[in-house]
Amino acid sequence: MKYVKTISVMGRIQLLLATVLLLSLAACEKEGLDMDDVVVPDNYALSAGTSTIFLNSSVAYDSEADWVTGSYLSRFISGDGLYDDVRTSDNNATTGGLGPVYAGYSCGSCHRNAGRTKPTLWSEGGSGSYGFSSMLIYISRKNGAQFREYGRVLHDQAIYGVEPEGKLSVEYTYQTFSFPDGETYELCKPTYKITEWYADSIAPEDLFCSVRIPLRHVGMGQMMALDRNEIEALAAKSNYPEYGISGRCNYISERGVTQLGLSGNKAQHADLTVELGFSSDMGVTNSRYPEEICEGQAQVNQGSMMGLSYAQLDISTEDMEDVDLYMQSLGVPARRNVNDPQVIRGEQKFYEAKCHLCHVSTLHTRVGGSVLLNNTRLPWLGGQTIHPYSDYLLHDMGSEIMGVGLNDNYVSGLARGNEWRTTPLWGIGLQEKVNGHTYFLHDGRARNLVEAIMWHGGEGEASKNLFKNMTKEDRDAVIAFLNSL
Repeated sequence: MKYVKTISVMGRIQLLLATVLLLSLAACEKEGLDMDDVVVPDNYALSAGTSTIFLNSSVAYDSEADWVTGSYLSRFISGDGLYDDVRTSDNNATTGGLGPVYAGYSCGSCHRNAGRTKPTLWSEGGSGSYGFSSMLIYISRKNGAQFREYGRVLHDQAIYGVEPEGKLSVEYTYQTFSFPDGETYELCKPTYKITEWYADSIAPEDLFCSVRIPLRHVGMGQMMALDRNEIEALAAKSNYPEYGISGRCNYISERGVTQLGLSGNKAQHADLTVELGFSSDMGVTNSRYPEEICEGQAQVNQGSMMGLSYAQLDISTEDMEDVDLYMQSLGVPARRNVNDPQVIRGEQKFYEAKCHLCHVSTLHTRVGGSVLLNNTRLPWLGGQTIHPYSDYLLHDMGSEIMGVGLNDNYVSGLARGNEWRTTPLWGIGLQEKVNGHTYFLHDGRARNLVEAIMWHGGEGEASKNLFKNMTKEDRDAVIAFLNSL
């Protein structure tokens, strides 16, 4: 660094030109990666074109695609570190800025190995005791308004000497049901309670509370590179009255621009919300969210008393883009056991149950790929045939009023409380190996894939009933197919 500061202006120009040339050469080299370069092992199938990786270990969600080389690999490694490294409450430019209140101390604390950390709802009955809770707690008034003292998210963790906004506990009500052949299954309905409010307690009768455990980060780059016209065409086509299915797009207005929502449980975001994640989840200020998440609350003064400074942004846009690059450059696990007779049978039954009308197997990414938050382009994500098993549309998933359903009464953009984006299924069969658990759905209430299916209501009711009425052999085959994704 000292040498660079002493070279001439002409030297600097030469150095800049050389750097540009190297990056251009690297880009040309990577542009040569096409489907002819991908060797598919026996019993596997491509999931995401040239971004498909053939891993089925604990790092299956957390490994780069083969096209990530050169300077992009260096940035991927940097982003991976920023994603996983524990942040602290000091002013360190790389690892500081945590708090004063937060939900997790790093991206990886909730997204272990780029997956879904085991929710403390099950291990500790609510808010975790080790600096993270592996969940987000959304709260609102029953009229949809936010609470002035809390905002949209209740932060249940805080740095030393600072009071968290509150703590969440959960109680489960268990109910046993039977398939027509006599096999039983059990559903667990959560009831949430918030205690230890830092400010005035909010009466339960004026409170909606929705809990979200983290999503897998499988296929994030492909999602951002999706052909938007194809998604809107799917919405226009998604009208199957015989099955009660009619999907629709969520449109989001962010920074003065209305865009198609793709990201999040309710497609409530147009991008991966890296900046929002640093701000809302960790309390790390940045150029898009320069204010502390507890601005105007007692925790700001408490943080100051503990030596926390608010005089500068906690993370740079360049560093956040490296995190964005890391997430979008992750490889997508290939389908496995595709020649297994039980898996083949399960795929047939998946289609017979009409699951594919929402969990659409094949989509395409647009030419040009995706653009990161600081305008770096990833063209290698473009022009790919992918198999996410999702239409990325909103669907009514039912309400308890009509029986089993997933209404959380929380509005996100155009999405009503009973509407959810179709969850992409790719990588779902590796969750237990990567994250050590099989809790599914938005709040982890389903303890296995059978329970996840049987929680479907509304537009998922017909498919659920078709699955329910299958023989046990066929139901097991469907689960085997899902575990192959």
